[in-house]
Amino acid sequence: MRIAQVAPLFESVPPKLYGGTERVVSYLTEELVRQGHEVTLFASGDSRTSAHLVPGCPAALRLCEGCIDPLAHHIAMLEEVYSGKFGFDLIHFHVDYIHFPYTRREGTHHITTLHGRLDIPDLPAVYGSYPEMPVVSISNDQRTPLPWLNWLGTVYHGLPYKWYSATRKPEKYLAFLGRISPEKNPVEAVHIAKLAGMKLKIAAKVDRADREYFQDCVQPLLSDPLVEFIGEIGTEQIPNFLGHAAALLFPINWPEPFGLVTIESMACGTPVIAYPQGSVPELIDHGVTGFVVRNAEEAADAVRNVNEIDRKQCYERFLQRFSAERMANEYLAIYRRLVEDNPEPLALMPGASVG
Repeated sequence: MRIAQVAPLFESVPPKLYGGTERVVSYLTEELVRQGHEVTLFASGDSRTSAHLVPGCPAALRLCEGCIDPLAHHIAMLEEVYSGKFGFDLIHFHVDYIHFPYTRREGTHHITTLHGRLDIPDLPAVYGSYPEMPVVSISNDQRTPLPWLNWLGTVYHGLPYKWYSATRKPEKYLAFLGRISPEKNPVEAVHIAKLAGMKLKIAAKVDRADREYFQDCVQPLLSDPLVEFIGEIGTEQIPNFLGHAAALLFPINWPEPFGLVTIESMACGTPVIAYPQGSVPELIDHGVTGFVVRNAEEAADAVRNVNEIDRKQCYERFLQRFSAERMANEYLAIYRRLVEDNPEPLALMPGASVG
């Protein structure tokens, strides 16, 4: 198939440091190319891919100090996407809803994977205006706030790497990986580590929006000898960071749509200790790939019992459920269904009914 993948421009594909959506787009794109499909990737110009790259901006916008209005670059990229629309059998969007006005009026096969949270009060207004848009969820729980969308399926993220190593031995530390923010709850991770009496290593980025939270709530905790703040790390560093950890702490307090770090941990054979919010109960097999717990006390008990988890079995369950090949094949099934059910899609003319 001739497939376009349209990525956000905030990070490169894959990200140079830590990023979720752009990493998944990279894994999907490379697997589709590996399977012999003709893939065009619309992404930042510093992206690395075996697909045909069409740059939407010279470099990733998050690390670009001169970028004031990121939306401008995304709108320009969408114009580029649709200027070549007849060269694609299907366009796969990963940019939330910003393309909907274009897509409604263009005769293309398309799907949109929704990567973010959907419980924001403003979202029903925009999604309610475009109820026909075919969308894919990354967990079943993600759909809960907007069950009436045109859901075509749920496709869990997948990873291509075999990060597990039988020779890698866990050390006496717990890991926290991802982003410093209230919903990711690093303060709770520190509390759990102190209850368990085990060192906690925090490898996380601090976005501009979360700097005040970091300074007020997290930074004062870093003087504790049990806590080590490493900062943001890239993909190449993740296997060693997670692979040597006794467990990953994931004490979230929000409806996490997926939580890529959980399957990255499983890919290293490292169990996950997580709170049952959002997608967590779907992803973690309690007692096999980790423990789903309700509070810090239960999490500390899980740390003490983490040796009950067979790290090789944890990795094997990851291979069964979260490989990039499985992810790509599930998307391909959706692509083909869309194309076969409607061989020549028609654009919706302005003023026409969508109901």
